[in-house]
Amino acid sequence: MAVNPETTTRKLVSMPKELVQEIENYRFENRIKTESEAIRQLIKLGLDAFKKAS
Repeated sequence: MAVNPETTTRKLVSMPKELVQEIENYRFENRIKTESEAIRQLIKLGLDAFKKAS
């Protein structure tokens, strides 16, 4: 995903090492090229699940 400064916002997030490892596992199991894309996908999945539960 190319970074377009007009449509993209960067966020710096600290997280526990265990969560980082889970993200890496998800990334490699799903053959996702970048860690950023894996994180975006996981956030989207979580938000979609939240919307369905509400």
